[in-house]
Amino acid sequence: MNTNALNPEILKTKQHFEILDGLRGVAALAIVVFHFMEMVYLPAKNFIAHGFLAVDFFFCLSGFVIAYAYDDRIGKMGIKEFFKSRLIRLHPLVIMGSVLGLLAFLFDPFGGTPEVYSAGKIILIFLCSILLIPYPVIAERSFNLFGLNAPAWSLFWEYVANILYALILCRLDRRILLILAIIAAGTLCYVSYRAGGSLLGGWAGENFWDGGARIAYSFLVGMLIFRFNWIVKNKLGFLGLSVLLLLAFFLPDSKWNGFTQPMVVLIYFPLLVALGAGANLSQGVKNLCVFSGKISYPLYMTHYAVIWIFLSYYTTHKPETPQLTMIILTGTILLLGFAYLVMTVYDTPVRAYLTKLRSKK
Repeated sequence: MNTNALNPEILKTKQHFEILDGLRGVAALAIVVFHFMEMVYLPAKNFIAHGFLAVDFFFCLSGFVIAYAYDDRIGKMGIKEFFKSRLIRLHPLVIMGSVLGLLAFLFDPFGGTPEVYSAGKIILIFLCSILLIPYPVIAERSFNLFGLNAPAWSLFWEYVANILYALILCRLDRRILLILAIIAAGTLCYVSYRAGGSLLGGWAGENFWDGGARIAYSFLVGMLIFRFNWIVKNKLGFLGLSVLLLLAFFLPDSKWNGFTQPMVVLIYFPLLVALGAGANLSQGVKNLCVFSGKISYPLYMTHYAVIWIFLSYYTTHKPETPQLTMIILTGTILLLGFAYLVMTVYDTPVRAYLTKLRSKK
């Protein structure tokens, strides 16, 4: 396709579903709190024990948004331009998260053992991190696929889903997508069963393929919600839907995990996306939803460097519950502020510059 003749209107971002954007921010905040809590408490004592399922909610949202944004124009814009759009949107924060993770790895004030790794090994770890090449070699970080920025595992699978969308999925009839989603649902249930009734996988070398199973179903069903117009008109609003979303994360850890976790991912999250796409948005919370959506990705991609430092602090100082509560609360607020700073000073300007550069070419 001759990109020189590409109509600039094709590249413009479509109007957002503001409530879905807002819910993305709620999920990002939940996963930050979950990551703090999981460093200290076993699942049975973690009040947000299922916060990790926020990633599956992200995947479902992504499938819906990608189908909505690109189904009717990817043929006109071409695969190359689609990939450029996704890289500009996603990769600046992949790089920032890796840089922050490297700094935390090298200069953790409460511990860490970077000296056991050679300079060449650290450089290789960093390069793999910014290029999203899985390299699970840091033992003291539980052999995360991306030891410098653990949440990047989901971005790896996000890229895989985007590539498959551009090459294959965008061309498939919705009935074929439905069949694929049913197969993916069965695979997800098997993954949960094999892991002893848990979907907490995909982030490490030993459970690498679990991430593929998690995104396969959620991304496909997100696409199907758009393709079949499974949008449920309702008056729940942003606050009502936020409560419903948080209920999934607050589910207690129990012997029923093997049932509750798949049901949340297979049924509950797609229902929330369908409700969020069809909910009424009052003007009073529109700005909150927009802000929540904008800060969600910066928050998700920059918070984990602090989580590693927090773990080192907890291991060496063993703070009591009141102090721990204050640390987690303060840390979450500061991370929100830092995410806003990264968004305004780095992410937004960099993406604007790359978009401008792309337009000139």
